Amino acid sequence: MRPSHPYSFALAVLFLAGCATVPYTHRKQFNLYSSEQENQLGLQAYKEVKSKNKISTDRQINALIQRVGKRIATAAEQPGWDWQFTVIDDPKTVNAFCLPGGRIAVYTGILSLTKDDNGLAVVLGHETAHALAHHGAERMSDQTLMTLPLAVLMDGKSDEAKTLIADAFGIGVALPFSRKQESEADHIGLILMAKAGYDPRGGVGFWERMAKEMQGKAPPAFLSDHPSDEARIRKIKAELPEALTYYKN
Repeated sequence: MRPSHPYSFALAVLFLAGCATVPYTHRKQFNLYSSEQENQLGLQAYKEVKSKNKISTDRQINALIQRVGKRIATAAEQPGWDWQFTVIDDPKTVNAFCLPGGRIAVYTGILSLTKDDNGLAVVLGHETAHALAHHGAERMSDQTLMTLPLAVLMDGKSDEAKTLIADAFGIGVALPFSRKQESEADHIGLILMAKAGYDPRGGVGFWERMAKEMQGKAPPAFLSDHPSDEARIRKIKAELPEALTYYKN
């Protein structure tokens, strides 16, 4: 009987040590990072983003972000997080994010798509869901996990073969996993906005507007780290009945 590869044992130890469960979806995930480590990384990244971008002083926009953001924060039920809300004055950037620990930033370029409080709640619910589900730490943990089987596959291979293996591994494993996180953030985000008192049915309209805005700009679905627009909207519609139970209650 051949002895098991040393990487196999290390892989098993890492997996058992990093098992966790995502709230609401109850998916088992692999996470090697503690909440304290996540929080520190999130704080560092937040400070860096603020230092490199122009912060908006528009009172009306800041009031909007604070108003919706605080309601989503309450729905997230993480009182220990250091909730912060920043508006970045960048009309050309259609983006927003929530870093570990509750640090939220919204680029003014996305406000033409959110339209109102409910549309902004779709975005902030989705981004907060990423933080709540520890997706950032999971991705870093996943990268650690992937280095072991990659090392086995590449052992003794030529440089050209190693490149092909790495590319195939990224398309076959990393990108689909990232799309799974995006879909999960949509799912949890609908619940968070519903709990915050916003109508989750607005999620369909927002993502339809986003699809129109990004038309011709996105890569093919199988090469994207996000689900295709059609797949995303179809899945959101299927998840609305669950989210509406939180909204009605």
